[in-house]
Amino acid sequence: MMGAGKTTVGRLLAKHFGRRFVDADHEIEARTGVRIPTIFEIEGEPGFRRRESQVIAELAREEGLVLATGGGVVLDPANREVLKQTGLVIYLNALPAMLYERTRHDRNRPLLQVPDPLGKITELFALRDPLYRETAHLVVDAVAGGVQGLVTKVETEIRSRCEP
Repeated sequence: MMGAGKTTVGRLLAKHFGRRFVDADHEIEARTGVRIPTIFEIEGEPGFRRRESQVIAELAREEGLVLATGGGVVLDPANREVLKQTGLVIYLNALPAMLYERTRHDRNRPLLQVPDPLGKITELFALRDPLYRETAHLVVDAVAGGVQGLVTKVETEIRSRCEP
């Protein structure tokens, strides 16, 4: 979900494991030359989702990559399948109230530019949470412990799954 810490945690994990880090949303912006809100304004959410699926399909083929996806990536069954089949998918689970606190001042989140952003986050969470759980190899509670505690928790889980 948006605001769960995917980019922050992903960067730190990539550094720790000596891997390349890519944020899919940043990659879309780099390829199009415009910010995501502009893509939403011109092409709508369907246009953005098409671009997102193309980027995910390409990046998922790369070896040794830590990839932070956009919050809605799980809406497309093809995205869920390619992510699940090509890597270790980690779902950073955070409740709507926490996500709201982390994102309430961020104007770069087009889906939250509504009169009731907490209500929208709650709606998105209800839709997306089961899809994240279906896709993830690992679900990590992103609520307590701060960023470093979360990174340590994820590192420990990765090591327990990947080392003999």
